[in-house]
Amino acid sequence: MKFITPTEKKEGAGAKIKRLFPSEEMKHLDPFVLLDEFFVDPSKGFPEHQHGGFEAITYMLGGGFRHKDDLGNDSTVYEGGVQKFTAGRGITHSEMPAGEDMSHGFQLWVNLPRAYKNVEPDYIALASEDIPEHEEGGNLVRTIVGEGSPINFHVEITYRDVHSKEKYRLEVPDEHEGLLYLYSGDVEVEGTPMKPSTAISIDQGTVRCIQPSRFIFITGKPLGEKISLRGSFVE
Repeated sequence: MKFITPTEKKEGAGAKIKRLFPSEEMKHLDPFVLLDEFFVDPSKGFPEHQHGGFEAITYMLGGGFRHKDDLGNDSTVYEGGVQKFTAGRGITHSEMPAGEDMSHGFQLWVNLPRAYKNVEPDYIALASEDIPEHEEGGNLVRTIVGEGSPINFHVEITYRDVHSKEKYRLEVPDEHEGLLYLYSGDVEVEGTPMKPSTAISIDQGTVRCIQPSRFIFITGKPLGEKISLRGSFVE
């Protein structure tokens, strides 16, 4: 197990983020390129910019984000909703807050295999009610990517948001890397305490809640290909 602490910084037009990686502590977690927890005031955001060579998924915990791109998409997702794009050979878009509340959530970048770097770009948005949920040992599990979710990637990954009140078993599929990011509450992982805004890379293990907690749990099958991040492009 390895603990990781995010770095606070600003991106875009004044948007506040907690960047877990890439950082000096962890460059990447193959196939994952970048993971941010963001806090965006209504007057801030991410004006029009370009991307290429990866796929990204934004999961909203509060507020809303309006996505506009050069494919003709213009949609807004709110609390519990998800938007995902494949940048591929190139996409130009903006992500700006919707409404008067702060927009809070996560953005995860996933590397595209070398053979798919120039794939046609695309975009999908899902409302909160479109995300599958199930009870698991007294815990509510939302499957952002994985069994039952309509969201697919060019790489094998899973992505869950766990609202935990009891013990929760972390199951990492064979040949996958796993990461837990605690964003609310107080837990122990295999007897080791964690506080909010910390993460742990893990193969298997059990989370025990000290108080009701929320965390995201992601796993991915490494590509074993070099990740070269150049600004908003992954080559």
